[in-house]
Amino acid sequence: MEAVKKLIKLFSDLYGDKPESMQLLPGSGSHRIYYKMTLKDIVALGSYNQDIPENRAFFYFTEHFKKYDLPVPSIYAIHNDEDAYLQEYLGEITLYDYLTKHRSGATFSDDIVNYYKKVLEWLPIFQTGASKDIDYSMAYPRHAFDEQSMQWDLNYFKYYFIKLSGILFDEQRLEYDFQTLIKCLHEVPSDYFLYRDFQSRNIMIKDGKIYFIDYQGGRKGALQYDIASLLWDAKADIPRETQFSLLEYYLKQLSELIPVDKEQFKKYYYVFVLARILQALGTYGYRGFYENKPHFLQSIPFALDNLKWLFDNTTFPIEIPELSAVLKRMIGSSFLRALSTPAKSNLTVTIHSFSYHKGIPYDPTGNGGGHVFDCRIVPNPGRKSQFKELTGRDKEVKDFLDNNSEVEAFFQNIKGIVLQSVENYLNRRFTNLMLSFGCTGGQHRSVYFSERTAQFLRENYPKLKITLFHNEQKHLNEEL
Repeated sequence: MEAVKKLIKLFSDLYGDKPESMQLLPGSGSHRIYYKMTLKDIVALGSYNQDIPENRAFFYFTEHFKKYDLPVPSIYAIHNDEDAYLQEYLGEITLYDYLTKHRSGATFSDDIVNYYKKVLEWLPIFQTGASKDIDYSMAYPRHAFDEQSMQWDLNYFKYYFIKLSGILFDEQRLEYDFQTLIKCLHEVPSDYFLYRDFQSRNIMIKDGKIYFIDYQGGRKGALQYDIASLLWDAKADIPRETQFSLLEYYLKQLSELIPVDKEQFKKYYYVFVLARILQALGTYGYRGFYENKPHFLQSIPFALDNLKWLFDNTTFPIEIPELSAVLKRMIGSSFLRALSTPAKSNLTVTIHSFSYHKGIPYDPTGNGGGHVFDCRIVPNPGRKSQFKELTGRDKEVKDFLDNNSEVEAFFQNIKGIVLQSVENYLNRRFTNLMLSFGCTGGQHRSVYFSERTAQFLRENYPKLKITLFHNEQKHLNEEL
């Protein structure tokens, strides 16, 4: 694979040796590919993206923000083709992960709120201090959140959400309202840095500190957009009172850097909240309805709740009758409301352990056999006398393998491939995936890795049907 080759070359040139392991990280909403690359105590994030202008924007903004000591990842090396690069590995805990794990029902703990406050202490610096000498000609795909950008977002919402969800509307009247909304948004002072996708999944937590990623879509724009993006992030589902208090905290931080007319700010704030929700719904529709990625659809009911609150509690400074009617139809749609419940998975993952002396297991589904992992590349417990009568399910063998760095590196690679395959198969509604783990005798390593993979999938995809077969250790099948 070209991406892997380029990343290994970058890593080797920088650190003098190839990485010991490359773990493919789960994909997000973009087409970028990420690998966690390790060599002894060295860890780097290998990134691959064929959208060169987007990469250049990321490189430029990173270098610029570093001048202002903003907490963004360092870039270690860039390939000559500019499609592959190494950057600082900031872990895998996002602010969204943290709040999901630590929230109690509908409320936010003090710890969660404090992390949000840390974020809001940095946001005004991005928007004002660091924006003074930005070269916006480097921004991608537009230099500013201008009328053209706004029109793109609204068309995205119209074609990928309204039409694909079957909501009725008058196109010409809706277009009139779009132009009214664009004119209102464009009235607001916009000589600031607009991060664009400022939400909890793009904020990392490492060692208690906050770091910011995925700002390559940044451009010149209004202050209200990013704070609206963060506080009205659909699936984060921030409690209303917490939203209000965090908005006040943000305005206090902002007022320490520039003069702020709070009443004027708030007059347009909810218009930007509306614009951001429409943009997000366009993304959910494109990824969910069009690309058939179900987990994006699960955010829709949360966005509808936000829209309902807006209509029930705010007054917009503009008249948008057709758009309002469309949004109310969406809010009342039982079809859209039901999307919060994930569909039952029809995917069956069949996992085999086997001996290469007996041959690779047959796939009766006709799906081609899936992935076959050769476990013979890791140390063989069968060569040690104390393990000869045991299998990969026995504690002694598991402890031996668990404590070996080669085994762990191999399993990290397995996880990356399996995660990518399961996500792809779920999104495409495939029904069967086969994973086979082979070793010399089908007794130790193949049993160990098949069991460990099955457990990993059960923990991460509880709705999957998982079938496990030990081809050479049939007595173990009776215990499953």
